[in-house]
Parts: sequence; structure tokens; C-alpha cells
Amino acid sequence: MIALWLESPPELANVGVGIHGVRRRRDVFQLPDLWQLHVYNYSASLTVAGTTYAVSPGFVSLTPAGSMVQFDYLGRSEHLYAHFRPRQVGEPTQVPVVQDAGEAAPLLSSLIRSAIESWPSGSARPTAEIWTALWRIADLAASSSETGHPAVAAAIAHIEAYLAQPLTVPSLARLAGISHNHLTRLFVAETGSTVVAYIRERRMTRARHLLVASTLSIPAVAASVGIPDLQAFNKTCRRELGASPRAIRNALAGTQAVG
Repeated sequence: MIALWLESPPELANVGVGIHGVRRRRDVFQLPDLWQLHVYNYSASLTVAGTTYAVSPGFVSLTPAGSMVQFDYLGRSEHLYAHFRPRQVGEPTQVPVVQDAGEAAPLLSSLIRSAIESWPSGSARPTAEIWTALWRIADLAASSSETGHPAVAAAIAHIEAYLAQPLTVPSLARLAGISHNHLTRLFVAETGSTVVAYIRERRMTRARHLLVASTLSIPAVAASVGIPDLQAFNKTCRRELGASPRAIRNALAGTQAVG
């Protein structure tokens, strides 16, 4: 496990698509002051600071700055990447160097591709997308360590991957292969929260990130977290975050101006 600071947006240095394994089957390198985020679309061996991990399509890795990295490819290999510097604010979160993103992999890929499309544009959107991806990766680690029943893990993975889509307890129960009531009991026992409350909390966390770190319009933020009704979004923000979406955004802008 490694310590990653997530309370403040990272300083984004670069994002892109890496294509390797064509001319040579091994890369060895070190980035002295940049962290590396990778989402993989291939199978290979990754060695970080002397420890070797197997990576496969849908896996993600986080490499701290200064780590010696070695990739051993099987052939042409393509991954999405971001290079960044965390801002050491607040308490760090413990995350694995490598983990299987499972059903969250498409979302992580989408976030990084969105950052690539808007880079470099001078907007805050690339940073917001990568910050959100990092939180998602941290949530994966928390879910895998805190949930024991595979049905709960499957439900959480689906929620994280499809937060912008309609989510209901019956549909999640069908996905997990158990009854509505059984999923509800398991979810409360393992997370201390109902399924509906968990979905609401994850949506509001995502909304706050986008409000404070992106230039997306408030309707776009609302749609991206699965609450396209602006009145409902406003009401939920006030109840869960303590202020309206506009007030949350303006409060951060005022803090940045003072700083």
C-alpha cells in the first residue's frame, strides 16, 4: 500500500495514450518528481521498486514519484496514463500499487480520455477528471478491504462504474444474483449504510469534486452524477453538502482568490 493525498486537486503534468512493446519488450525508467497513473488494456509484468505485479486489461496502477519502474510487455501494448503531483493536504489515503478495477474500469478510462481530449486547454477540466479518477481508485481499495460478501462487492463496483445512470436496489440485487431484501440486509451489515444512502453519498462526493475542480456547468454536473433534475440536485446538495451547488462553487473561487 502507498499513501496518496486526495483532499486537494493534484497538479496535473501530462495525460495521454502510451503505446509500447513494439520496438522493445522492456522499458525501465524513473520519474523523479511525478506520480504515474495507468489504466491497462493489455497483459504484462510491472515491477515497482523491486516488487513485480501482473497487470491485465482493466487493471490500474499508481506509482509514487521517484520509484524505479520496469515494464515487461508481451507485444504491442496500449494504456492510458496521467502524470501528476499530489498536493499534501489533509490525511493521506492508503491505496494499492496495482489493483483490478473490475466494472469501474470503463469509467476510469472514460475519465482519463476526457482529460486527454481537453488537454492542454487551460481549463480545469483535465485536473477535475483525474482527481475524480483517483478518488474512484481509492474507493475501489476501500471497497475490496471493507466488504466481505461478493454480492455487496458486485453492487458497489456497479454503483461506482455507473454513477451517472439510473440505479435501483432491485436492479443491483438482480446484478448480484440475490433478492432485494437480502442485498439490503447484507449492505447495511457490511457498510453501515442502506443502498440508497450509499448511492446518494457517492453522487454527492462526485458532484462536489466537479463543482470545485471543473468548469462544467451546474446542469452538466447534475447530469454526470445521475440527478439531471436541477431542482432535485439543488435540494440534495443543500441537504447533503450544506449549500447550493452555486454556493459551493463560489466559496472555493473566493478561497482561491484570497490565496
